[in-house]
Amino acid sequence: MTFQPIKAKKIYEEIVEQIRGMITRGELKPGNKLPPERDMAEFLGVSRASVREALTALETIGILDIRPGEGTFVKRTSDSETFGSLTLLLSVEQTPEVQMMEVRRILETESAALAAKRATDADLQKIEESLLVMKTAETISDAVDADVRFHFAIAEATKNSVLLRIMNTVADLMHHTFRQDRENLYANPELGARVLSEHEAILKALQARNSDEAWSKMLEHINNIESSIGSASLL
Repeated sequence: MTFQPIKAKKIYEEIVEQIRGMITRGELKPGNKLPPERDMAEFLGVSRASVREALTALETIGILDIRPGEGTFVKRTSDSETFGSLTLLLSVEQTPEVQMMEVRRILETESAALAAKRATDADLQKIEESLLVMKTAETISDAVDADVRFHFAIAEATKNSVLLRIMNTVADLMHHTFRQDRENLYANPELGARVLSEHEAILKALQARNSDEAWSKMLEHINNIESSIGSASLL
């Protein structure tokens, strides 16, 4: 048994840990802007050089995005190489929509089950508000945007930052690549009404804190979408 000498942490490492912890707990979300270096240094009681070193380290590993003249932002998953890589993958796959639907089936059913257990009242309100916009949207485009927010709000309610980043990537990818298919679905009165009904069933299961029902209703929704649109398109 060999022990290693204890090394004191450098100041910038402690700053890195604080920022990563805030992201993990959801206090900092993708797209959020961090305070200026001067303010952060004052808050933390450290030098600006230490803050700058910490921010640079976090940018290097893909967590932050430092934009000269604009500020420092928590990096969105869709802004990373992951988004481009998945887009490239879809462009060469013969049945990308089928594989993406499989990914949705795996991720979103479990997300719904977790959200039923962990969602706060504020989370449930956000999900419900998204559904209300879907029902009252003046345009199909607005309804589709609210649909995306509905599913992302469920992912947020899981309180799992890793799952949230994965869902963010998948949701953005599908939203950009298959937007027309989503709009076509809402343009069909019968299918559009059914989609709204399925989302309402998911919300009710979440509000009832019924994990099994939330899982089941999400699975039913995804399976019905796959059946309706078929292998040529995707919601």
